[in-house]
Amino acid sequence: MSAASSARSRSAAAGYLSIGQVLARLSPEFPALSSSKLRYLEDQGIVTPTRTGSGYRKFSLADVDRLRMALTLQRDHYMPLARIREYLESEGAEAELPSLPASIVAPRRYRRDELVRESEASAALLADAVTAGLLPAADTYDERALALLRTLVALDRHGIGPRHLRTVRQAAERDVALIETALAPLLRRTDSTSRGRAHELAPELVRRLDEMRSAFVQTALDRLVR
Repeated sequence: MSAASSARSRSAAAGYLSIGQVLARLSPEFPALSSSKLRYLEDQGIVTPTRTGSGYRKFSLADVDRLRMALTLQRDHYMPLARIREYLESEGAEAELPSLPASIVAPRRYRRDELVRESEASAALLADAVTAGLLPAADTYDERALALLRTLVALDRHGIGPRHLRTVRQAAERDVALIETALAPLLRRTDSTSRGRAHELAPELVRRLDEMRSAFVQTALDRLVR
């Protein structure tokens, strides 16, 4: 048996998990989690997985607890990673969530008038965005909606309104359908390794599609300015 195989066997026997298995455990709680996000959290010192002889990451159950705590603090409390790292080092992953002001415990929601004010949009622009299907018709909105409306404000200054962006939304939906088709063999399986692999591949496929789209747009722009 090779040294790498021996390392993998030892890590499996000790209850260590691959990055795909960690994703499979945590993704139900944190759907946006990806392998790249896990690597980023490792770079930030939130968790330090062991490595096999071949360089593969192996996470202990304590690592998974630290990740769960860090992701919860980041999502629900908007705590910066530097503070999360300090908290985990001082309290440990099994500590209870810290007491924070009620104003930052729950994710921020914006009423329609607050959304318009914070984004510096007009009520008409928000209405057009809802009509075009870029934003839902709702009483309150989250931070993602605020970021999108701010982008719409910037585009609107150049004469690109919500009605022009329907095709962008439709293209995004087609991209999701394409990725779903590509991942179908993995998504049909119920084992944690396959589900974890699907979570790893999805953002990679998104990045590749973005690269293709950027290349096509740049080529078209080159013709335009020429």
